[in-house]
Amino acid sequence: QLQLVESGGGLVQPGGSLRLSCAASEFTLDRYAIGWFRQAPGKEREGVSCISSSGEGTNYADSVKGRFSISRDNARNTVYLQMNSLKPEDTAVYYCAATRRLRGDGLSFHDYAYYGQGTQVTVSS
Repeated sequence: QLQLVESGGGLVQPGGSLRLSCAASEFTLDRYAIGWFRQAPGKEREGVSCISSSGEGTNYADSVKGRFSISRDNARNTVYLQMNSLKPEDTAVYYCAATRRLRGDGLSFHDYAYYGQGTQVTVSS
């Protein structure tokens, strides 16, 4: 079964940047579209961004457009989420997820079969 591992979370001040990574150890990710999701305490999980298996297609939630950028390096079997201009409201556990085929806007976690354990991102001064 595909296992995903997120890394790169941490504590950052407002306006700062972080880069999250999503990697798989025993399977290659190049056949999977990857999505990033986040869940803050007391809130529902929401889609942040997604990228097609080739990397040619991407999508972002309105709340992160212009600040976050998703990319993938299939040679390294890794997908990245570059997060700039971070705000306190970006604080959440961030998860990556994989699906063989993107559906709709790619930001619904119901359409993904595999999830990682998550990495905490805290934006605070």
